This record gives sequence, C-alpha cells and structure tokens, in this order.
Amino acid sequence: MLVHLRLVVPADLTDDVVALLLDDDRITNVTLERDAALQPRGDLVGADVAREAAESVLDRLDRTGLPHRGGISLTAVEGTVFDEADRVDRRAAGAGDDGVIWQVVRRDAEAATEASGAYFAFLGIATALAAVAVITDSPILVVGAMVVGPDFGPVGAMCAGLALRSPGLSLRALWLLVRGYVAAVAAVTVLALVARATGVLDPEMVTRPRPATGFIWRPDLWSVVVAALAGAAGVLAMTAEKSSTLVGVFISVTTVPAAGNLALALAVWQPAEVLGSLTQLGVNVVGMVAAGTVTMEAQHLLLRRLASPAST
Repeated sequence: MLVHLRLVVPADLTDDVVALLLDDDRITNVTLERDAALQPRGDLVGADVAREAAESVLDRLDRTGLPHRGGISLTAVEGTVFDEADRVDRRAAGAGDDGVIWQVVRRDAEAATEASGAYFAFLGIATALAAVAVITDSPILVVGAMVVGPDFGPVGAMCAGLALRSPGLSLRALWLLVRGYVAAVAAVTVLALVARATGVLDPEMVTRPRPATGFIWRPDLWSVVVAALAGAAGVLAMTAEKSSTLVGVFISVTTVPAAGNLALALAVWQPAEVLGSLTQLGVNVVGMVAAGTVTMEAQHLLLRRLASPAST
C-alpha cells in the first residue's frame, strides 16, 4: 500500500530533499521538475512511499524545514500494477493497513474541532430522529439517527489530543461536543414542547414501556462495554482511514439516541429519564474517549518502534 508525496521545494533545499528520498529503499518513483512550482516558487518533487513508512519520512522532511518553506501533500494510491510497489511494501516494517501517519491524524483532528454549521445541523437532525424513534419505539429510526450523527469527530479529536499530548486540541473538541449537544437537545426540546402544546405529543408516549428503545436511558455495565468497544473501533478507523458506514453506525449508537431521549424527557418532565439519559450520554462519551485514547496510545508506542528507516 503506497501513498504519493507531492512536494513543493525551495531550490536551495531540493538536493537535500531528493537525496533523502533516493536514500530510502521504502520509496520509489521519485521525480523532479525544476522551477515547476509558481506559488510558492520552487521545484516540484514527487515520490511514492510505503504507507507504513510515511510517518518516518515526514519526520525527516520536517527536519529539513520544508513544511515551513514549501509544501507537502499526501494522497492515497488507489492501485499499483508494477513490481517495485510490492518490493517497497515488503521493505517497510509492518502492514500497510497498520501504518499511521500521525501528522495527518493531528491535522484531521484539528479540522474536526471546527464549529461548522453542517456539524450542528447534522447533530440536530440526528437528535430529532432519535426523539421520533423514542416516541414510536422504532429501532430502525434509532439506526437512522446513528447514521446521521457526526459526534465521533470531536470524540476522536479528544482522543488524539490526549494521546499526542495536545491538551488544547482535547479542550476544543470537548467544547464543540458540549455546545453541539446543548444546541441539539435545546432545539428538539422546544419542538417537543410545541408538539405537546398542540396535542401531537403526549407524555405517555415517552413514559410507556418501550422494549425496543428503553435501553437508551438505562445505562448498565453493557453501556460501558459498548462505549469502550466503540471508542477503540472508531480510533482504529480514524488512524487507518477506514471510516466505513458500518463503523460510523456502531460508534454513534451510544450517544445520539440518549440525546434524543433527553430532549423528550425534558419536554414532558420525567426526571428519572432526564437523569438516566444524561448518565448514559456521559458514560458513553467518557468510555469512548478513555478506550480510544488507550488504543491510540498503544498504536503510537508500538508503531514508533517500527518507524526507523530500513536503510541506515
């Protein structure tokens, strides 16, 4: 599995950068175009590197000063049909799917802490879907809410901040998560109050036995287990860039439904369900962050041992 490096290099750094790339047997297809870059001015250098070696190569490029004076971009190579690609992959320690590019993880985590309108909109819609799922006791709608929920972005960013020793990143992620849930729950609570005032919603719809969705506000030991598994799965998907729909559903199951139930419980004022929903939400977020951070820490420690170049 290869990733492609596209480098914009100031002319005075080009020889050092090209020598660095040519000296590493985990890199192939090194190309050079003099004076091809216009903004910033410089030479255009390309290379294909084994994914599991990309982090160490980026560290070495960082020491040349290139990130501050030029440009570095990475793209995944979708398919390789030449023999050297297999040889390069074999020279790199580990498996391609296990290779983590920590600089990319950090930048993706930073992006996940941005308070975009889309984030708030999706979280609000997901919470509303979860509320309807509670009213109708519909597990299908619970799944719909899981799919729409964007809340693992800041959860994963909190894990990255803790594992990569960036407390500011974790705090920004936590603040976004809190704001998102407060806004979503408040909006759905207002809608539920309007529905109650107009006779569309009756308190009995929320308080009656709900065999398919009652677990949403009743945290137990299995809530902790699911949260831990979800956190570990989510971090692995994030670091391996394998964020499939199935993983997204699995992660979101523990958070958005509790927020929807919380909004309804507030609207019909059921203190027991309010407390249960808040507890479920808190247990799951804490469990995901704890398990996700441990998983990322383990990856960081184990993969650093394999990060040194194969050739010295």
